[in-house]
Amino acid sequence: MNLDPSYKPFGEHAILIEWPNHISAPILEDLTQFKNKIKSSEIEHIREIRSAYQSILVVYNSVILFEKEVDLLKNIYSSKTISSYKKSKLWKIPVCYDDAFGLDLETMSASKNMPKADIIKRHSEVIYTVYFIGFLPGFLYLGGLDDALITPRKSTPRPRIEKGSVAIGGHQTGIYPSDSPGGWSIIGKTPVNFFNPNTKTPCFAKPSDYIQFYPVSLKEFKDIKLLVDTDSYQIESEDRHD
Repeated sequence: MNLDPSYKPFGEHAILIEWPNHISAPILEDLTQFKNKIKSSEIEHIREIRSAYQSILVVYNSVILFEKEVDLLKNIYSSKTISSYKKSKLWKIPVCYDDAFGLDLETMSASKNMPKADIIKRHSEVIYTVYFIGFLPGFLYLGGLDDALITPRKSTPRPRIEKGSVAIGGHQTGIYPSDSPGGWSIIGKTPVNFFNPNTKTPCFAKPSDYIQFYPVSLKEFKDIKLLVDTDSYQIESEDRHD
């Protein structure tokens, strides 16, 4: 796969950098390296840098000369400088798949002709990659969902999905970090906070990290929730060297 990105103007103050339209680890690695190189460069008139599955949006403080800035970005991309190494972490997240939380498990089980236990097993045995954070602060876009669990988004979204709800939408799975409307199918709930504006790092996970869910009982969920509410819970994690 050719990973060379393309460059497009995005209004007068921004440049959109795009890779091929695939969700893949090589694109994520290339994108992350480029993003870190840009951050480490001496371009002082960049206001912010946002990333998604296959793109980076570079936003500048003022109107730019597109061709000039693209030449500069291309030089940064092709430079042999390696961006500062940041090791990834695997975060292990407890999820209660009890019927009290898995609002759509029964429907999914019937539509897929698959026992709920199999859905839970397939969902929790995968190690997911964090591609980017968006939609809501702390909402992780995760890649790696088992194809057998792919479920279309609902035609009519729910007006309110509870914070911590674990859901499947299309080819993706994710966790709602706060109460929100949403059209994904709810299969469980985690007591873990994915966004806390009162901490130094509001969202503990970052792009290129990994998430693995593990099932807990309703009692275990409540016990962990008590620890979370008193800031006494430590998320289990381990360093990954890929």
